[in-house]
Amino acid sequence: MELVVFEKQNAAILKIVGDVDLYSSPQVRKKILALMKKKTENLLVDLDGVSYMDSSGVATLVEALQLMKKRRGKLKLFNLRPAIRDVFELSRLDKVFDICEDENQAMAAISEG
Repeated sequence: MELVVFEKQNAAILKIVGDVDLYSSPQVRKKILALMKKKTENLLVDLDGVSYMDSSGVATLVEALQLMKKRRGKLKLFNLRPAIRDVFELSRLDKVFDICEDENQAMAAISEG
């Protein structure tokens, strides 16, 4: 799995490439916690490179969402492949997360206030 962080305006963009499962989700969690320590205002997660995500991956993103809400930041997910979108829809988490089509839509969503 590969985790790449880009800074753009008032957001950190975390691009995840590879499967997010029981073995790799701790790496994702560690990266997100490191971004929180940097006082990241907004977090955008690019899931285009993710073809598989299990419940531990989803739990990691739920934790990230809770942490961002505590600090009044925003977390947006974007570029979900159909299989990943299905995971969020089946668990009804598509109603909890703000899921955007692409990076531009995600950036616009954090600017809306």
